[in-house]
Amino acid sequence: MEDFVVDLTNGNVAEVKVILASVIAALAIYQLVLAAVGYGKVRLPFLANPAALRGHRAIGDTILVLAFVTAGMCLSVYGFEDDGGVHAVAGAIVLAVLTVKVCVVRSDSLKIGRLLPPLGLAVFVLFMITWATSAGNFLVEGP
Repeated sequence: MEDFVVDLTNGNVAEVKVILASVIAALAIYQLVLAAVGYGKVRLPFLANPAALRGHRAIGDTILVLAFVTAGMCLSVYGFEDDGGVHAVAGAIVLAVLTVKVCVVRSDSLKIGRLLPPLGLAVFVLFMITWATSAGNFLVEGP
């Protein structure tokens, strides 16, 4: 798998990972805005609540795919290295919480639906920690 990822990225695994992680981080910030509009916390004259929630869900599906692709690349090339402790833990937890959030979204229970805002905030914070401990370090320090 490592050779496939290295070939796919033309040997620029770290750079591609940084780009994907940065796209995920930007989309996660946008998700916060859409959730705030969807839940009525912020009112925008050009965006209604139902449209914001539909957009939030569609972008969430995109983030889910990108997150698992990025994690697969990371694990296949870097594994669980000693110097990436916080990054590895935050990355594993964000994927677990994201999976739980998707299960809650797909359920029809109103009781369990109340977990969406805290789960969403947890996913956001964990994505930002994961980004800061990999892409953030890469952008500051270089390859």
